[in-house]
Amino acid sequence: MNSILLKDGLIINGLGNPGFFGSIYIKNNKVSILRKNHNKIDADIEIDCTNKVISPGFIDLHSHSSLTIFGEPKHEPKVFQGVTTELVGIDGVSPVPFKNKKELERYIWLDSGFNDYPPKIDWLKTVEYLNKIDNKVAVNIACMIGNGPLRIWGVGWNNVPATTKQLANMNSVLRECLEEGAWGISSGLDYPPGAYASTEELISLCKEAEKLDGFYHTHTRANLITENNHLAPWEEAIEIGKKSGIPVHLTHYKQKDPGVGSFNDYLGLVEDAREDGMDVTFDSYTYPFSGTTITIILPQWAKDGGPEVLINNLKSQSSRKKMCQEINHEAFKENWLTNFKQSHNKKYEGLSISEIALMKDTDPCETIFDLLLDENLGISTVGLGNTAHSIPEFVKHPAGMIASDSLIFGDYPNPRTYGNFTKVIAEFSRDDKLLPLEDAIRKMTSFPAQRLGLTKKGMLIDGYDADVIVFDLPKVKAPATKNNPKRLSEGIEQVIVNGEFVIKNKKHTGNLPGKSIRRGINS
Repeated sequence: MNSILLKDGLIINGLGNPGFFGSIYIKNNKVSILRKNHNKIDADIEIDCTNKVISPGFIDLHSHSSLTIFGEPKHEPKVFQGVTTELVGIDGVSPVPFKNKKELERYIWLDSGFNDYPPKIDWLKTVEYLNKIDNKVAVNIACMIGNGPLRIWGVGWNNVPATTKQLANMNSVLRECLEEGAWGISSGLDYPPGAYASTEELISLCKEAEKLDGFYHTHTRANLITENNHLAPWEEAIEIGKKSGIPVHLTHYKQKDPGVGSFNDYLGLVEDAREDGMDVTFDSYTYPFSGTTITIILPQWAKDGGPEVLINNLKSQSSRKKMCQEINHEAFKENWLTNFKQSHNKKYEGLSISEIALMKDTDPCETIFDLLLDENLGISTVGLGNTAHSIPEFVKHPAGMIASDSLIFGDYPNPRTYGNFTKVIAEFSRDDKLLPLEDAIRKMTSFPAQRLGLTKKGMLIDGYDADVIVFDLPKVKAPATKNNPKRLSEGIEQVIVNGEFVIKNKKHTGNLPGKSIRRGINS
């Protein structure tokens, strides 16, 4: 491994402190800070960082790359943003644990519009999945355990309450996963079968995770929202944290619709919980677009039993009629679709259901049902996900950090996949001056490292891991847009992961130095 000297840059160490001028020496995957003369330092590679910023690599606490990264290990959309570490297994959807390959394959199938397919399925346990990562991908990967796979293991695919015995089994499996290196439990309470978990079931699982210093990373339960209480999903999350004692992380936290309360209501909920002594944090993304599988618009009963049941319901005329009555038809006009695999459907990439229905001269409901059958469920959707004017309020809040919620597949993915982190630097900090650069970097480095429990990442301190980026502040840009979403970010000139260049002089090296980050070893 070559030694590296990053000379004469503005060092922003990730702690939120003002930057200082100096150099960074990297050897054997460790960082040394040089504040004075570096002329006596003999390095294999020297990079002049005059007029450049040197910072820790960014940590993304919400990524859907757990499967796709094995097919695209260079991970260009993220490393060109300066991301060096990602947390996967979020939204209750994790690649582990499973009893057998068939169950894992069924789960990947049901959520194929969410996470797509890996090139090969050759793991079942957490440790087996983590072993696949080392020096096989460009970035570091940490993993949560989704409550969906836990429910499949203990209860099955159906919407039934967990028995005492089943819950004990789920707790035992969760403990084993954490002992193998997972960092906590995630929930995706809009995605069956994880959506079928009761509050009490989640409290029990969180109590188990808390015993091993895990945390609760939650996509909350949207169907709790009522006309009189738009905060109910997040209140459930707070209740789970309070009754289990576990730290709570609210992911992709946002004011979804204009006029539904105020962003102050959402931020106030977090502030009140923290004032009550709870450890509550959140992340937010920087674009107004959401992204998920299009099957989310279908009622949960249609998926009760697994992917085969959903396929049968899509084929049934009576089920189609019932589903069409229950679907929110606003999604037909607002959301666009991507990830079509069938060549004859490629012309629909980036179009809404309404636009496709017009082209096919069919009813919008029939259109999406037919497409889901034709694509074997694997369609992704992007649409308006939050109130645009409130985004800065979440981004700059002291309890919030930045995460992408990125889906790295399809021809028209969410543009935040390619620009979420650079947008913070270029727009929120540099151009709009909503928060100082030092604080912006803290929200993408030391703060997520703290939330995750990392002790050697997220900061530039002597002896810390060499996950380091160099960027040209005036040139940082996030050019990805709705109509051109796959444009790589600009201005990130050097990206070093575990002491090796992944981006060198603005070009991808092809190096794959990423490691699995395991609780108990890297904490």
